[in-house]
Amino acid sequence: MVKKSLTEDQEELIDRLIKAGLQKNIAKTLVFVAGKEETRSREIESSTNLRQPEVSIAMQELRERGWVTKRDIKKEGKGRPVHGYTLDKKVDEIIDEIEQKEKDRIKKIQENLKHIKDISDKIY
Repeated sequence: MVKKSLTEDQEELIDRLIKAGLQKNIAKTLVFVAGKEETRSREIESSTNLRQPEVSIAMQELRERGWVTKRDIKKEGKGRPVHGYTLDKKVDEIIDEIEQKEKDRIKKIQENLKHIKDISDKIY
């Protein structure tokens, strides 16, 4: 049985972020990390039902966007290194970035539709 630790509100936020253009794995990872002071990959994996490679790719994207910071955690013995992840920006700032990107996308769509109409009027 899969451990479920995302709330209904978090699941809805994930769905809305996906509709706003984020990939599913990135949205899930972002929402989970935002709800924690610091988290580790294994916790993200078990709580979001994502596999290790999916979490790694999502975290890389979130770090490239400047939304998440990775910290190496000292570990005794052998094995994979352990990393701690924290949100690097406030949730409101991240949402503002997503909103601006969506507004830019809407503007491009509107401009394209206007050009389609102008060309169509010119031809017909």
